[in-house]
Amino acid sequence: MKLSKLPDRTPVKLSTTLSPNLAARLRDYADFYAETYGTREEVADLVPFILEAFLDGDVDFRRASRAGGAKDSSNPTSRNPENRRTRNGSGQSGGNLGQGTST
Repeated sequence: MKLSKLPDRTPVKLSTTLSPNLAARLRDYADFYAETYGTREEVADLVPFILEAFLDGDVDFRRASRAGGAKDSSNPTSRNPENRRTRNGSGQSGGNLGQGTST
């Protein structure tokens, strides 16, 4: 068979507590995203993509991952937003960071 076995796509829920300053910055980022793309997205829906972009942009982490010093379990398929679960279907639910909830 040409198609290899599909990777694990089970979402992992991660909860964290944010400082008020970081929560405000993330809301500002969501506003900027809406201004840029004309589509409003919840902060909780943007955070996984922000984190992935951060990790993908960390040259030292990528270098260490290639050298075997850091485990990089990224999957090229998971980087495609079309393949991610979203809030308008069967995906991740987000909280309202303005109300002191965690993501």
